[in-house]
This record gives sequence, structure tokens and C-alpha cells, in this order.
Amino acid sequence: MAAKEVIIDFSDVYNEDKFKELILYIADKCSDDPDFGATKLNKILFYSEFYSYGKYSESMTKMPYFRLKNGPAPKYLKPIRDQMVEDKEIAIQPKPRFGFTQQRVVPLREANLQKLNARDIAIVDEVISALSGVNASGISRYSHLEIGVRVANEKEDIPYHAVFLSRLPLTKYDIEHGLELAKQYDWVI
Repeated sequence: MAAKEVIIDFSDVYNEDKFKELILYIADKCSDDPDFGATKLNKILFYSEFYSYGKYSESMTKMPYFRLKNGPAPKYLKPIRDQMVEDKEIAIQPKPRFGFTQQRVVPLREANLQKLNARDIAIVDEVISALSGVNASGISRYSHLEIGVRVANEKEDIPYHAVFLSRLPLTKYDIEHGLELAKQYDWVI
């Protein structure tokens, strides 16, 4: 029996309200970070969602992420961000930084923490702390090392389950165990 490919389309099931609250929460927490701009926001969202998926088998919002030139980004961030600007929930503040113009998201209201759970907040806080002091180009370079980002083509979705893949070389045990599973389940090698 050949392995069956499973394709999951999150485009109509992601939680937009929760996603907006994540943006507001992150923008508030990073308001004093001189490196916080659009690229860093994208990466904090990406790492938070994928870390949640890896640890708890579910992302926070089910937002699909796709590969862009500067690394992973939420697929529907721009229209959501534009709507948040129009609704006066956030403002985009252009700020010169290292010869570029940083697009800072500035919250105009507090995040509704009722829409986030304690686990979400803890993960986001951990990711923000881990990326403290890292600028946009540094975090972008680092994100390109992620397996999910490496296997996706430009503008292609990054599969959440790629979080379980490692960059480490396979051990002899890994190879033998994989071959045993392939034989047991009649997978094509």
C-alpha cells in the first residue's frame, strides 16, 4: 500500500481575530525594541506558531505561512494589517534603520488577552526573548536555515509538520529504523 499524500488547506479556517490580537500583543511587547519592524514581526509570528505546533500539535491561529525572499511570512498578513490600519487598531510607522526604512507596527489599542491563552502568551514571550537583540537581516538569514523554509519554493506554503524535521545528519539508527518502518508499512523508497 503506497503512502497517501495529505494536503491541508488552512486558508479558510485560520483564526483571524486571534491573529490580530497576536499582532497587537507582539507590537506592544516589542515597542522598545529598535530592531522591531515588519521582518521581525513576521519571524516572531512564524516561530511562535511553528513552536506551538511542534510542542502541542497545533498552531495558535492556523495561519498559513509561505516563503518570501526575506524568509517565512504569514500568508494573509498584508490584507489583515491593512484592515487593522483602516480600523485604527494599529499604525505603520516608517523609521530609518541602517540605511533602510523599517515598517514598525504601532498598536493603537491593547491586545484582547481573552482571545489568547496563557500557553500562547508564554510561547510568544519566549520567542521575543530569544530574538532580542537580533536585527531584521540576522533573523532573516537564520530563518532561511529552517527545513520548512528550505523545502518551500518562493511564495509556496511552508508545511507546519516541517517543524519536526531536523537539520542534523541521520544516524545509523535513524536510517535502520526508517527502513524498518518502510518495510512494515509497505512504503515506497
